[in-house]
Amino acid sequence: MSASDLPDELWARVLELGAASSTLGFRELCCLAIASRRLGRLSLHPDLWSALISRDFPSQSQPSTSSTSQQQQPHPKSLYKTKFERHKVRMAEARRRAVFEAEARVLACRRRLAELEESMRAEGERMKAAAQELENLERVRRASVALNVWQPQVVHGRQKQLVQQCTVPVDSLLSDLNMELKVCKQQIATYKNSYNKEKHKLNEYEEALKRAKYHPLQDSHMSGIINEPRAKRKKLK
Repeated sequence: MSASDLPDELWARVLELGAASSTLGFRELCCLAIASRRLGRLSLHPDLWSALISRDFPSQSQPSTSSTSQQQQPHPKSLYKTKFERHKVRMAEARRRAVFEAEARVLACRRRLAELEESMRAEGERMKAAAQELENLERVRRASVALNVWQPQVVHGRQKQLVQQCTVPVDSLLSDLNMELKVCKQQIATYKNSYNKEKHKLNEYEEALKRAKYHPLQDSHMSGIINEPRAKRKKLK
């Protein structure tokens, strides 16, 4: 006994069980509809599409109404198609929102990285100026020590002039500058730590943006368009 010998009631029962157990979806049902005229007729049964509507769109399924109103309603297959198209639109809108949110996170992260780079540059300039001033004070301190030792008059005069130009106690300034250098180094280390963390976040956000933008059908279509001229050139050769 072949499958074509089975009665319509048995085939209808098989389709109903498939729709109820999530084994048979709308794609499989549409494929069966074009397999043969008999399956095409059986696949149009309203109960099948009503079961698919209740399963795939449970929050949108409508309660049963009177027989008069049921006669005025469209076929469940048409109703399923309408709901499916609306669902596609909602999914596309949700995907666009996800892309916009991912792009906003990437832009905010890049802005934060630019701010950290500017802060590190400014702190580096500040540390460089403090180091230069510390070097000058070290020369003044050495000159003040050298004044107590006999030297030629020319050298002694230069060192005395260098010491007289500094009106603030050298030891106090040296202590302040060493503290400033220490603070600058700590601040730069903090900025670098934050920069590395923000850079790691940026990599994660860019990967999330790629996943949000990825669409297998669109990407395959674009790759086919890009590769099409190359394929034509190969054929011409």
